[in-house]
Amino acid sequence: MNEAVLAHLSKDHVLQKILSTVLPLPALTPTGLYLALLRAIVYQQLSIKAASTIWHRFVGLFPDQNPTPEQLLNQSVETLRTVGLSQQKAGYMHNIARYAIETNWEDEDFYQQTDLEIIEKLTTIKGVGKWTVEMLLIFDLQRPDVFPIGDLGIRQSMIALYNLETTAPKLLNQRLTEIAINWQPYRTFACRYLWQWKNEQ
Repeated sequence: MNEAVLAHLSKDHVLQKILSTVLPLPALTPTGLYLALLRAIVYQQLSIKAASTIWHRFVGLFPDQNPTPEQLLNQSVETLRTVGLSQQKAGYMHNIARYAIETNWEDEDFYQQTDLEIIEKLTTIKGVGKWTVEMLLIFDLQRPDVFPIGDLGIRQSMIALYNLETTAPKLLNQRLTEIAINWQPYRTFACRYLWQWKNEQ
């Protein structure tokens, strides 16, 4: 972790308390954006353990555990459901495969685009929401200043650490945003520390 990043985040005295107590952030190992988007769909609204099991069963359906768009579309929704995917998620994954074929997906096309451009582009795929793309930005494109305000783990951690009221969603979102402004331009790292802190509780 860059010392400048830690120094900046430590200016938030609440966040600073966990920076020195949690384990170091694990290194990120990007797998390619198409595959990462499929994985993000699997992990939606599931525990890490359950999602990991389903993901390994899913990639096991394909040669070299590499579900190319063409191979994925050749797998029926019924077959995809046998590995633990819901019918809805199986359909979403087919949508991603179709998009990859129709747009001649190349990872390089995304590297020069802004976070907002990528979010706007990929959320045109049915089943791919803002949170899903934000996970792609954080873990695979490794963009430094992403704040996934809709992530349950981030919300729960911030509510607990900053003793926030949760009765008015609009006011809560405003307060979460205000706190995170102080982390710019390194909100991604702050969020990863919040996830780490929550996982260690």
